[in-house]
Amino acid sequence: MEEHNGIGMRRAVFLDRDGTVIEHVHLLTQPSQVRLIDGAADAIRNLQALDYACIIVTNQSVIGRGLLTETGLVDVHNEMQRQLGEHSVRLDGIFFCPAAPTTVDRTIIEHHDRKPGPGMLQKAAREMLLDLSRSWIVGDMHSDMLAGRNAGLRGTILVRTGRGDQVDHHDPAVDYVATDLPEASRLIARLEISSKVQSK
Repeated sequence: MEEHNGIGMRRAVFLDRDGTVIEHVHLLTQPSQVRLIDGAADAIRNLQALDYACIIVTNQSVIGRGLLTETGLVDVHNEMQRQLGEHSVRLDGIFFCPAAPTTVDRTIIEHHDRKPGPGMLQKAAREMLLDLSRSWIVGDMHSDMLAGRNAGLRGTILVRTGRGDQVDHHDPAVDYVATDLPEASRLIARLEISSKVQSK
């Protein structure tokens, strides 16, 4: 019953990887290219302290393009986890879509799992018993915002790191804009406090 009515199911903050948690590198393929964005580890820790699962959802066309193997992607993600571990932080999950795009239009769902499709978020919800209606997505691209909207999340937050300033901040898919992941985490905390006050 819990899977259907959301009772007892955990909330999540879905995080884009490149430009949100780690610095944006075009077609990143090497663990040596991984650099955490300043404050990202602390932001994840703060969100987890609020009992949000923090989950990476990332389009990885480098695999579909033949530039990286899935084993190589594991090495990249292990390095990201290692750097987070230096701050005593670990992500709750990582989901990726290896499909390469066939169009430059990032509003079109070409593959259910590839953002702006909701597939990765829905898969995470099934596997980790998450309540999407009480969850958030934070990212630096329009496709991140649309994925959150298409998955029925509570809200979307666009960060200005990475390619965030190339996105129309007034787009209907963008609920909030934050400077970076730390500011986004503080925004979520404030909104949580506000919703608790209103529910009393």
